[in-house]
Amino acid sequence: MNFITKTIVAAGLVAASTSAFAADITGAGATFPFPVYSKWADAYKKETGNGLNYQSIGSGAGIKQIQAKTVTFGATDAPLKAEQLEKDGLIQWPMVMGAIVPVVNLEGIKPGELVLSGELLGDIYLGKVTKWNDPAIAKLNPKLTLPTDAITVVRRSDGSGTTFNFTDYLSKASPEWKAKVGQGTAVEWPTGVGAKGNEGVAGNVGQTKNSIGYVEYAYAKQNKLTYAAMINKAGKTVQPTVAAFQAAASNADWAKAPGYYVILTDQPGEASWPITAATFILMHKTPVDKAASVEAIKFFKWSFEKGAKMAEELDYIPMPEPVVKLIEKTWSADIKS
Repeated sequence: MNFITKTIVAAGLVAASTSAFAADITGAGATFPFPVYSKWADAYKKETGNGLNYQSIGSGAGIKQIQAKTVTFGATDAPLKAEQLEKDGLIQWPMVMGAIVPVVNLEGIKPGELVLSGELLGDIYLGKVTKWNDPAIAKLNPKLTLPTDAITVVRRSDGSGTTFNFTDYLSKASPEWKAKVGQGTAVEWPTGVGAKGNEGVAGNVGQTKNSIGYVEYAYAKQNKLTYAAMINKAGKTVQPTVAAFQAAASNADWAKAPGYYVILTDQPGEASWPITAATFILMHKTPVDKAASVEAIKFFKWSFEKGAKMAEELDYIPMPEPVVKLIEKTWSADIKS
């Protein structure tokens, strides 16, 4: 069973469990954290009997749903700035951290063998580098036999926090990308085939020879996709590992960031993975359904207390304990129950 099928089955099981109590927890948004949210939901259901219905529909759609008050919480990898939170009556906090990796479908190339830089990745997504044996790719990969075929570029078609972080990174690594395309949950892509969600991009790359895409690492790993190594800000070639993600995440100063607004791309440090990101929860300060809001906070508290090992098993990075304490103070201070 491939990972996309698993996510559909898991989503069905989670959705079916929501009848276990009167105040259903409903959430919608980012596909980036869906593997870990599904794992937490299954464990939480077994332990408490309470279920969670989470729609993995992309950060942009999740933000719209929480703004429209149709769900108990929204989830986004593109954090909202403090003024937007205030305008919408929302609070925001980071739930878990992870990483975005370039993935390719190249015959004879093993995971981690292909090396890419941020500037080169930008040139591929700009449509400037169009063949796998382009001199710019060959220069970074002198020992690889690269095909002469055209590169099939795969990117997100929906409003996406993964895209927000990916394009934020490209904007930092490539001045041309910054000038011509920029950063956002949705951008005017110069080239590429669109796919919905991390699931869609993973599935498309898995089925398309000579393709390249970008997904959250859990999707690459569970789909057995070939990921690329990256040259980081320090000029070092790094593999996507938990240690590399943690090295990047260690730079985050959550306490000083209004609304916990922290972007983790292109962090300094020789060991840092360059496209690391946090994923965030959004809730209303004055909830429409207070009982459901209370249940949601119970789930998030449980996830912080008991979900760290499960997160690590999927190669996510749990939030540090001091940050969790800050978040719990935010709940007490800002959410009216």
